[in-house]
Amino acid sequence: MSLRRAFLRDVSAVAGGAALVALPTFRVGADAAETVKVGFLTPRTGPLAGFGDGDPYVVELARKALAKGVSAGGKTYAVEILDRDTQSDPARSAQLAKELINGDGVDFVLTKSTPEVVNPVSDACEAAGVPCLSTIVPWEAWYYGRGAKPGAPSPFKRTYHFSFGVKNVLDTYVPIFHSIPSNKKIAVLYPNDADGNAIRRHLTPDLEKAGFTIVDPGGYEDGTSDFSAQIARFKAEKCELFNTFPIPPDFAAFWRQAAQQGYTKMVKIAQLAKTGLFPANVEALGSLGDKLSTAFDWHRDFPYRSTLTGISAHDLADGYERASGKQWESQLGASLALLDAGIDALRASGNPKSKAAIAKALSTLKTTVMTGKIDFTSGPVPNVSTMNLVGIQWIKGKEGSKHAFEPVITNNATDAHVPVGAKLQPYNG
Repeated sequence: MSLRRAFLRDVSAVAGGAALVALPTFRVGADAAETVKVGFLTPRTGPLAGFGDGDPYVVELARKALAKGVSAGGKTYAVEILDRDTQSDPARSAQLAKELINGDGVDFVLTKSTPEVVNPVSDACEAAGVPCLSTIVPWEAWYYGRGAKPGAPSPFKRTYHFSFGVKNVLDTYVPIFHSIPSNKKIAVLYPNDADGNAIRRHLTPDLEKAGFTIVDPGGYEDGTSDFSAQIARFKAEKCELFNTFPIPPDFAAFWRQAAQQGYTKMVKIAQLAKTGLFPANVEALGSLGDKLSTAFDWHRDFPYRSTLTGISAHDLADGYERASGKQWESQLGASLALLDAGIDALRASGNPKSKAAIAKALSTLKTTVMTGKIDFTSGPVPNVSTMNLVGIQWIKGKEGSKHAFEPVITNNATDAHVPVGAKLQPYNG
């Protein structure tokens, strides 16, 4: 069975009839002899599906913007985007990357959203000598999680990553946690996975230095269904602040149990990552979703434009809502930013058919994309550029609103160009 037919079979099985599912391969521009093949791997199904839900729409925007190809080194190249659904599975992510490299002969790979997807794809590209650009994984989980050592030279020659790191999270969280009076005790619920372990290792010591007491019952396994022990610990310690980095199903289970067992009445700020990004996950919690806090790497009120398509943040959000009938979500901006930066690197390479030239262009890439500035020349470590975050609170939609909850910007400590929409409200207020 051909890869194309196999992919279509998989799509039919897991997402049959979805209005926005795009064909996995589409070539635009010059003739095939001058075609640059770009792989695009993200999770569209499985427990991480929220991260890739808007990707068919974003990829189609990119394809339209690339209708005349990409100019580099005085030549014009067609661009073929081969997009694949990793199904939130690390083994499938690695396998799809290898198939794109060995079977389809891609020149460049783009990937995003959580270490479970990004790290195995990056590893497969590094091993094969294929340039790869990724985003939406704490950079420590990507860099150190793949074997780099603090203070040592980077072991990576072809893989590059732009994303937030612990310092970006810290610089966002500390002003939020200080914004409402509390006993400064933070209950942390971190999973035993790449994200959770990186955050525990790097963030909690800095939160303690900032004057907070951390109550950590230890890592839990993804898919845990009973959080009674953790909740009892948080209640006994009277933790008025809460922070977690779970996959969406785990937070829903935890937060409902926390409400049933009385812990949510104690919480003044509930700050969550991953789950807090997606309107559907917040809406599914009903009244428990009101006033949850999170951090976005992109919001419809961002002042930046896409370097690839030229559209504004408002254009992207509004266009997606019209096309899909769904509420806009922050990963639209991250996905378009990845394509922005990837195409910027192809243009800067001078020869996008040379894998070495693409990798070199990535190493010095400076641009401002939909999510903000990217600069691979400024660290914090080789192969990494950081991105800013802004504080968000989910507020129940006003009467007549078409959305159950609206994400409102409450803190712009890391990017003063982003407008603040409202003051943070206490969760149990």
